[in-house]
Amino acid sequence: MNDVTRIDYTGTGLSEDEVAATPWQQAKAWVDDAVERSSAQADVPEPYAISVATVDAHGVPNVRTVLMRFFDERGPGFLTNTLSAKGRELAGNPNVAASLTWPAMFRAIRFRGRAVPLGRDEVSDYFGSRPWGSRISAWASRQSEPATSRSELETAYGRYAVQWPDHGRPDDVPVPDFWGGYRILCDEVEFWGGRTNRLHDRLVFTRVAQGSLDDAEAWSLGRRQP
Repeated sequence: MNDVTRIDYTGTGLSEDEVAATPWQQAKAWVDDAVERSSAQADVPEPYAISVATVDAHGVPNVRTVLMRFFDERGPGFLTNTLSAKGRELAGNPNVAASLTWPAMFRAIRFRGRAVPLGRDEVSDYFGSRPWGSRISAWASRQSEPATSRSELETAYGRYAVQWPDHGRPDDVPVPDFWGGYRILCDEVEFWGGRTNRLHDRLVFTRVAQGSLDDAEAWSLGRRQP
């Protein structure tokens, strides 16, 4: 390709003097910034969009973007059909990598670790908070399975909508047995800050002991070449 559009990254990066004491504190600050910008400008439409990479039974990587619906000192979490491709792959190999990327802000956070299933109470509470239509869709979609047509999905949706009509209650639609989620227990958290001339900042917290993302003694901070 000769007609390459080149954009110089004009972010402010991240220095050792600026980075927070723990990966949780730094990640929360950047997530909060992205959410705030999403409300003020149109260039960060999904601040919680997180790309999740898994490995299949043949060792072939697979990546998709979902929404980060849980985030605290334990790590980022997402929900899915546990019989989907990602669910099957995590059952066979829990090692996982994920990334929050905000191009307009010249920032990204990378997580590496292993995925553990969310507790059923957490899953049920979140499922009940979803819009009724999203809860019906969870039943209608056999995620990652082949679909013969769009009408097949819409027919399944209509069938479940009749079975569980919307009465405005969180328990209108039962939680599917195959619907759950995962939390990433991190061993590494990298903060990427775009800079001019491609001399980006990459500050990496690496686990050195047991502890949460907010336990400073559990992490060592280093810098990597861009």
